Amino acid sequence: MIRIGLLGCGRIGQVHARTLKSLDTARIVAVADALPDAAKALANATGAEVRDTDAILNAGDIDAVVIGTPTDTHFDLIEAATKASKAIFCEKPVDMSVANIRKLMEGVDEAGVPFLTAFNRRFDPNFAALQARLRGGEIGALELIQITSRDPSPPPVGYIKSSGGLFRDMMIHDFDMARFLMGEEFTHVHAVGSSLVDPEIGRAGDVDTAAVTLMTASGRICQISNSRRAAYGYDQRVEVHGEKGMLRAENVLETTVESATAEGFRRSPTLNFFLERYEAAYAAEMKAFIAAVTAGEQPTPSIRDGLQAQILADAATQSCQSGQPVTL
Repeated sequence: MIRIGLLGCGRIGQVHARTLKSLDTARIVAVADALPDAAKALANATGAEVRDTDAILNAGDIDAVVIGTPTDTHFDLIEAATKASKAIFCEKPVDMSVANIRKLMEGVDEAGVPFLTAFNRRFDPNFAALQARLRGGEIGALELIQITSRDPSPPPVGYIKSSGGLFRDMMIHDFDMARFLMGEEFTHVHAVGSSLVDPEIGRAGDVDTAAVTLMTASGRICQISNSRRAAYGYDQRVEVHGEKGMLRAENVLETTVESATAEGFRRSPTLNFFLERYEAAYAAEMKAFIAAVTAGEQPTPSIRDGLQAQILADAATQSCQSGQPVTL
């Protein structure tokens, strides 16, 4: 039984709490949040105690921590959890600074603690199946990846100002997916972006519409398309082209029912947003973390995967701002 301390009782903390509560192999011992009412509500829902963060990090009755707090708190929490020899499940990004992630990685490696960077999309049943079939050689040598990720509507501008920008807070998922599928590191990044959805986003110094081309040393290519607005719903698609054919994962719809009338064919809308679309992925990633900790193994994606995605996000930001490709 893995004993969990949950740091952050907001939206994502509640998602992870539901999964942990359903497992026979884990138990939430304590929760903490900057908002006392949020911590109390989640403690009541899970049968856990409310403790302050330091108490959780230093507790002898806690084996692992789940970090679902704002990004600017991650560095200190990870450093403290590492020193306390706790296994760590951390929401992305690990940190906004590549240098900080490298420092944390050294500590994690030295302590030998399990660390999972929560890139949940790797655990989506559709994307995971696509990756497994790709690795199984179904379409031969991989040549081209296309990833589409578009939100139904933009977040508040206040969030944009502190998020690190589209490449670091939104496309970072796609950078990890690109690495997950490619199986080879990227050496060239070329990004373009515009503010077409909300002028306030542009005035805040960010873009809301972007495209990135990535290339490996062997010449394999990935193209990523992002938008903060999609009138038709949450758009999440992946297509991989290879020497023998193509693998494609389409959007997940509310139902599989399709109607056909004199007006044409009609299908159900896509699932509304990330909590619904990736519900199974969130559960699977937590189960994978608990299984790895129970077995004494290092889970994946690791802190190194968090580092590599951040490097790509920084390079894309630099390329978009400079108008020039970036070589890694």
